[in-house]
Amino acid sequence: MVTLLRHTAVAWHWQGRCYGVSDVGLSAAGLAAARALAEALPVAGVTRLQASPLRRARLLGGLLSRRLGLPLEIVPALRERDFGAWEGRSWDAIHAETGDSMMGMIEAPDSFRPGGGETTAELVQRVLAWFETLPTDGGVVAVTHGGPVAALRGRLAGLPVPEWLGLIPAHGEAVRLPGWTGC
Repeated sequence: MVTLLRHTAVAWHWQGRCYGVSDVGLSAAGLAAARALAEALPVAGVTRLQASPLRRARLLGGLLSRRLGLPLEIVPALRERDFGAWEGRSWDAIHAETGDSMMGMIEAPDSFRPGGGETTAELVQRVLAWFETLPTDGGVVAVTHGGPVAALRGRLAGLPVPEWLGLIPAHGEAVRLPGWTGC
């Protein structure tokens, strides 16, 4: 069983901003939620624990590692999308400057590079390559971000990219990949 777990809420001053690969911390509420989630998450059968290298995911991964007594594997493929020059800017400022160009992530997934960063196709390829290396035995919990979760779920379900937005989990939400039997 593979469980994808999105990090909890980021620091308040990052809310409303583009923070893909920016290494932002959690809010006080996000930290409290991470502690509670680490204690409450069902973990029967989990044999591997992995996390994005970004601290908002690593923190929750570390809490789970202590609870489970498992090593935390840091997996670069689990990081969020790279938004290039958009990183750190408010979404409103990006929209004011570029209009609806950000829709290129959905409408031109193979070629549009938000802020010069990563295309949607590159995000999918990166996360799918990670997924395909997972062993078939034991359970995996991967602490990651909204973009990788939505991209992997959408690709595995064979959905068109515009439908992936609805697959982004809430902060702190766990998503199990049903029917996964390994590579």
